[in-house]
Formats: sequence, structure tokens, C-alpha cells
Amino acid sequence: MDLSLIQKDILVTLITLYHRHSQPVKGEDIAEVIHRNPGTIRNQMQALKTLELVDGVPGPKGGYNPTMKAYQELNISQSGQEVQVPIARNGVLLPEISATEVDLTTLCHPDVCHAVVRIMGSVRQFQNGDEITVGPTPVNKLLIRGEIFGKDERNGALMISISEMISLPKKPVRAYMSHPLHVVPATATLEDAVRLFAGAQINGAPVMDGTTMQGIVTVTDVVRALAAGRDLSTRVTEVMTGDVVQVDGDVRLYEVVKRFKEREIGRLIVVEDGRPVGILTKTDIIRVFPPT
Repeated sequence: MDLSLIQKDILVTLITLYHRHSQPVKGEDIAEVIHRNPGTIRNQMQALKTLELVDGVPGPKGGYNPTMKAYQELNISQSGQEVQVPIARNGVLLPEISATEVDLTTLCHPDVCHAVVRIMGSVRQFQNGDEITVGPTPVNKLLIRGEIFGKDERNGALMISISEMISLPKKPVRAYMSHPLHVVPATATLEDAVRLFAGAQINGAPVMDGTTMQGIVTVTDVVRALAAGRDLSTRVTEVMTGDVVQVDGDVRLYEVVKRFKEREIGRLIVVEDGRPVGILTKTDIIRVFPPT
């Protein structure tokens, strides 16, 4: 079946919106995504209904549904196991767009690395020169960044010059944390904390009252306290940070990396069964990535 470019755009957008909302899609919503006149969409929908690629649903909550024939025509799987591979343009996530295939076209070239990224959604909103980020992909957690230098509207693909490819770590944080965990008793003084930091060559530790974690104290906390006029006999509980960022040991590393930036922290505590078992720092994360 030889569909026109606009018909392919409409079908891909219809399928994308239908999967997101699990309900019939209105023509006006499709028109907004692909920047077309709603009247044009209605006219094309009549042709697509004739081709048995869409079904019309009457009523105020009605709209259009894609048929199985539409998936077959576009070579798109209906598998409920598939997940969206996100795409961001110039740093802004595009929720209506998903990558479906990445073809590395110049992998062996010594100076150039290009890829063709096939997408589910309209390519019309992309322009040459746009910075694009694809991923992470669901299995290998591959993240690709680059610049668009061309697009293929007929096949719904973007051509990008790759500047960076990263495979994000997939193991749980317990595989990367520092352990055994050094702790500071709640009764300890700043002098006790400094001795622990120097002896264990660490920059911070949780403050424990028995089995209860009360907070975390770091070298920075100690320095600030001394600069404010406190002496080394001050209790760590007076200068510690009470809001401790915790993460379960089963959580994958790539899922917690962004917490360091969001919370502006240098470390977090790894817990299992509600009990602290290790500490994860920015340095631990840096060690995961091989040197270039």
C-alpha cells in the first residue's frame, strides 16, 4: 500500500496518542501534533477509513482508533511488552515522540559517527541543527546524543551526527557502594568524627543512635562548625544533616544518578530491610565509567 507522507504522519501520530491515552484520538489532537489543519486531518481520515487503517468512534468521547492493518502497514508491533524510548530536542523531552530503531551507519569511520533514528511520531517538528538525545533504551540503557543533519519524512527517520554514546550502568547500587559502612555514634564529638574520617579515609558517615539513623555528618559539616566558632568537643548531632537521602540496595545505579544533581548531594545511604548497609558517593559513580 503506497501511503502519502501526510497519511503516514497521521497514522504514526494516531498510534502514538492511542497508546499513551488508551482511548479514541480526536482529529484535532492529531492536527496539533503534526501542525496541520483539522479539516485536512478529517479529509485524510475518510481515506484511511476506506483503506481500513482506522476505525471511527462516534459520540462526544469518540475519535479514531488504529486498526491492526495500520500496525502491519507501518511495521509497528502491538506488543504490550514494548516501552517508550524517550527523545529530547534541545534539552526538552518530547512525550509524543519515541525512538523505535537506531542504525549506526558509520561506526568504523575514524572521525565521523552517524546514525539513522527511526521514530514513532512526526519528524516535521525537527530541524537540522537541533540537539537530540535518544534513550536510555530499555535493555542496554544506551543513551545517544548528537545533532540532526537530515530527516526522511517518508520513513519517519532522523539522521544525526553522534557526539556521545553512553551505556548506563545496570547493576543495583549494592554492587557499587562502599562497605562495610563506617558510622558515627550519636554521642560522638566532632573530634571523634575527624578521627574516624582520617583513619578510614572517608568524607562522611551516618550518625547512628543504636540501630536508628539520625542523620549524616561530613567533613564539610565539621569545617563549617569550626569556622562558626564551635570547638571539637561539640556533639555531631548539633551539626549533622538530618535529612538523609536513602536508596534501597536493589535500585539500579542509573536510576539514582540524577538524585545527586536534584538534591545537590555528594553521597547517599544504601539501606536493606530498613537498615543502612553502605554508602554511595559521587566518587563511587565516577569509578564505574572507564577512562577515555
